[in-house]
Amino acid sequence: MPSRTVTIASRVGLHARPAATFSRAAAATGLAVTLSVADSAPVNASSILAVMSLGVGYGQSVTLNAEGEGADQALDTLAALLATEQDGQ
Repeated sequence: MPSRTVTIASRVGLHARPAATFSRAAAATGLAVTLSVADSAPVNASSILAVMSLGVGYGQSVTLNAEGEGADQALDTLAALLATEQDGQ
């Protein structure tokens, strides 16, 4: 299963707006994408509530996993999104 590890660039972490943007992008891939941090169980990346429940902060590393055709490209896109400031401040 392809995976990517990325450091969160948004100053507010994966909360509110950045989590919503990421979750929408994950859902748009049409793939089963999961997100995990440290020793936590992976959560459904297309669920904003699941993503926010991880409590991921600025500078923390997360791991993305996906299965299916186009998974590598989808993970590259999602990783780039997380590695970019998303809160516009």
